[in-house]
Amino acid sequence: MTELKNDRFLRALARQPVDKTPVWMMRQAGRYLPEYRQVRAQAGDFMSLCKNTQLACDVTLQPLERFDLDAAILFSDILTIPDAMGLGLYFAEGEGPKFRKPVRTEKDIDQLQIINTAKDLTYVTDAVTAIRRALNGAVPLIGFSGSPWTLATYMIEGQSSRDFARAKTMLYTQPEVLHQLLEKLSLSVIDYLNAQIRSGAQVVQIFDTWGGALSNNAYQTFSLDYMKKIVDGLIKHSDGRDVPVILFTKGGGHWLESMASTGCDCLGLDWTVDIGSARSRVGGQVALQGNMDPAVLRGDRASIETEVKSILTSFGTGNGHIFNLGHGITPDIKPQNAKIFIDAVHEFSLQR
Repeated sequence: MTELKNDRFLRALARQPVDKTPVWMMRQAGRYLPEYRQVRAQAGDFMSLCKNTQLACDVTLQPLERFDLDAAILFSDILTIPDAMGLGLYFAEGEGPKFRKPVRTEKDIDQLQIINTAKDLTYVTDAVTAIRRALNGAVPLIGFSGSPWTLATYMIEGQSSRDFARAKTMLYTQPEVLHQLLEKLSLSVIDYLNAQIRSGAQVVQIFDTWGGALSNNAYQTFSLDYMKKIVDGLIKHSDGRDVPVILFTKGGGHWLESMASTGCDCLGLDWTVDIGSARSRVGGQVALQGNMDPAVLRGDRASIETEVKSILTSFGTGNGHIFNLGHGITPDIKPQNAKIFIDAVHEFSLQR
């Protein structure tokens, strides 16, 4: 078992006592950092950066060199799985991710193969191995994947969407076809996350970015059921430790009880949820991660520190809180404001 110099994050995930609340940020390696933009320019484009083991390792470590973070997260993208399925992922400047070959018909889905990460996505597992080695036990490493529903929306729409018209049309007119796609994706995610765990990831997070776009019944059937299947299929113990699983559904505040019943270890909360209320609902079952609005980081020191104190107060004393943003940090944020946020979490949680 690799000794960790800082296991605060893992202890909080296990709802064990910590000296102060651990903190990391979704998208902590990204465009808000000038050193990231420099490496991205060197790589040429986003996917070339993801596929270059050394550069992916370098940008993963960049925020840890600037900030007192309690975890590192693999630098990659949630759309690596559909890209490996042959959909032809590319990034249009100013438009986000797109696919050259979206899936729109039953025949399209029939032709998709479940991925074999060891063969199809070695650049991801190579990056995990390199990052674990470079971290040298400083903090735990988080691996991740998109949820089947979220991946399916991109695959069907061919790009990001406001209303998910094509995906929802399939859901309500050909539910059995959508289930076929979600089944292939869930088996692919299990393979993908287990490969990350075998390569050194100590925690995994499932990003269900678009689960909140579904109705109550549709969420249970087309998103949560498949995430539970993934949780059930993951490696539970590696390198002498348990491997915790974090579920994050943006807009999922209505479904915390159902999410907690999947067997996951932690729920990520977006900023629309009161963390104290969430703790009263599910805090006896799972740890909670979150949940400051990323937009707060556009404010000044006083407003950032006030919001940090408010969330810490709402959660209350005791165990099982990992501080994070309620979604990813945005490219326009000043790095010094991220530092104010991270330092405030440690300072004010230590005082409680």
